[in-house]
Amino acid sequence: MAKLKGNMVIGQSGGPTAVISSSLAGAVQEAMKHDEITGIYGMVHGIMGVLKEEFIDLGKQNAAVIEGLRRTPSAALGSCRYKVAEDEYAKILEVLQKYNIRYFFYIGGNDSQDTAKKISALAKDRNYDLRAIGIPKTIDNDLPITDHCPGYGSVGRWLSIGVRDAGLDTEAIGVVDNIKVIETMGRNTGWITAMTALAKEREDDAPHLIYLPETPFDEEKFLAHVDSVYSRLGYCVITVCEGLVDKDGEYVTASSRSLDTDKFGHKQLGGVAQYLCDVVAEGLKIKARWDKPGTIQRVSIVCASKTDLQEAYMVGQMAVRHAAEGKTDYMVTLVREPGSKYKCTTGLVELEKVALGTKRVPDEYINQAGNGVTDAFIEYARPLIGGPLPEYARLEKIPVKV
Repeated sequence: MAKLKGNMVIGQSGGPTAVISSSLAGAVQEAMKHDEITGIYGMVHGIMGVLKEEFIDLGKQNAAVIEGLRRTPSAALGSCRYKVAEDEYAKILEVLQKYNIRYFFYIGGNDSQDTAKKISALAKDRNYDLRAIGIPKTIDNDLPITDHCPGYGSVGRWLSIGVRDAGLDTEAIGVVDNIKVIETMGRNTGWITAMTALAKEREDDAPHLIYLPETPFDEEKFLAHVDSVYSRLGYCVITVCEGLVDKDGEYVTASSRSLDTDKFGHKQLGGVAQYLCDVVAEGLKIKARWDKPGTIQRVSIVCASKTDLQEAYMVGQMAVRHAAEGKTDYMVTLVREPGSKYKCTTGLVELEKVALGTKRVPDEYINQAGNGVTDAFIEYARPLIGGPLPEYARLEKIPVKV
């Protein structure tokens, strides 16, 4: 196959993560190895940068800066949550043609893969030779086909450490603040919340209860679960997904303000932890407190998973390599190799199979009571957080004899 000569453009979209710029570094460093890629441009704030013709010349950056992106959190190019209007795709293609862009890479989640698919389809319709490859990114871990998503392991590590710490705090001060509810991110799936199970070293460690949107919330059952743990331990730590839903599939809590709904129709979620505290206080007459980490959980480099950083780099690298080989209309996937020792390689999946799709936590990963996860989930998730959590000491309760 003849080499396709031209420039490449790459952008970052959606919520920034701890490792999204590692994917950028992988793509840029790989592109520098291919003489058919004549220029390497970055979109400023994702696809909005194309519409506004705002680009950064990545090929002229100091090599140390590009290498430094491998351990730099957030989106170095700037991100966006922009839904492209149907009549804007023609403008996007005009800009790509103007800058002789033949390679299009978009790092993002479900909506970003759909954007890449539509741009490629229009290019084909207009007989413009363009290779489009999606690079996966989402802490939600909800992209179909791929075993997991870059960004997920790092948010899992951050929350596992945070929940373990919160558990020790609640145990220590349990005579005053008996119940702690921790709200995690997760719009329609409970993958992130499920990760908090990795905080447990012993059966009675936090979190004692875990609630995912895959299991409809039942207030009566919830109170019974909390009462059972509290009666046994004298305290209880609960993790809950912000996207928790009731038996009708409606969010338990979500903002009704129009300003809190983005262009994709996604409502601003939040408040479920406070809601559960109110339920506990009213139903069990026990004081409850709540914590909500917010965006820091998804983007902090402090607890970034080494595995996650390496795999994020790899998917960026492989996206460019596949495009240079002539592939287009695919997203790079992570493929877990069989065997007792964790090993991950990459694959490809058609963009149309992942665009706007959602992978939910399967039933075999959720316990029968609907308030925790199974050993199968622990086996799946543990390798992704990049090694063991910090070791903590525990005093033995040795009584003093007089």
